[in-house]
Amino acid sequence: IDGIHNLFGSDLALLCQLESGGKAVLVSDENWQASQNGPIRKNDTELGEEYDARMEEITDWHGVTVRDLTAAYAAAGKNKTLMPGAKIFLLGILAGALIAFGGVTANTASMGANRLIAGCVFPFGLIMVVLLGAELFTGNCLISISVLDKQARFSGMLRNWVLAYIGNFVGGVLVAALCAYSGQFNWQGGDLAVVTIKAAVAKCSMGFGSAFFLGVGCNFLVCIAVLLAFAAKDVAGKVLGIFGPICVFVICGFEHCVANMSYLPAGLFAMGIEKYAAKAVEAGVNTGALSWGGFLLHNLLPVTLGNIVGGVCIGALMWYENLRKKK
Repeated sequence: IDGIHNLFGSDLALLCQLESGGKAVLVSDENWQASQNGPIRKNDTELGEEYDARMEEITDWHGVTVRDLTAAYAAAGKNKTLMPGAKIFLLGILAGALIAFGGVTANTASMGANRLIAGCVFPFGLIMVVLLGAELFTGNCLISISVLDKQARFSGMLRNWVLAYIGNFVGGVLVAALCAYSGQFNWQGGDLAVVTIKAAVAKCSMGFGSAFFLGVGCNFLVCIAVLLAFAAKDVAGKVLGIFGPICVFVICGFEHCVANMSYLPAGLFAMGIEKYAAKAVEAGVNTGALSWGGFLLHNLLPVTLGNIVGGVCIGALMWYENLRKKK
């Protein structure tokens, strides 16, 4: 500790002492010499308060602490619950379409590269959602912070979720139809259509439990990305905050319900086009497993429930750690 103090000052020395379980608390540089003659002792409660105070300073992001971040989102979530229904719905369509475009980009990139490339391009969907202020159901699971902080009603949160969810669905399906019927799937002689159908079949064939837990992991990361973007002061910071967590969830193969609102309908629409369906059968794809019922019940339902759990978990954790003590 003496060496750390001499090199870096008392803040880092204090942090190292606390993290290592030491009871000697260095209050300031001025009493450093005094502490050498007899370390200042504090009980566990005082030690914890000192640690919290110092950690709030140490985790400061250009003047914004984690507590400030969570409180700011609580206020923003309150405003979301008071937003006119039509506005939520329209912004939900925008968010659904933007996420779908992220999926389309990842899907196309995967034709000639591996999942890493897909993970690197998919985040741009959420980047567009955040920068344009669109309403994304999965990100709005963080409104749970506002509800727990008593700044928003549970009913208001549900209203936002339902309207954003429906809007996201409409936006995703519209982009899926655009890709299927515009000829976008003709890339590489229709091989892109086969890849799209194959991906949809795989998602429809997923077990309920698997889809649920993959959904939990996904939205835990998505909500972290939203919070990181919320903490940033400029566009570059928001982009970087979003990029990492979203890249991770794509590469890991976690399930995002809004992305699936485009992925699976795209496969279903492609199956309705004779040349794409024939090419998929020729490639050995089990097209019999793909249906609207399978999409809604075997994938969208469990993934949505998992996304809610994952998002609310990170929201509840942030509230508990940063805002609960003030109540």
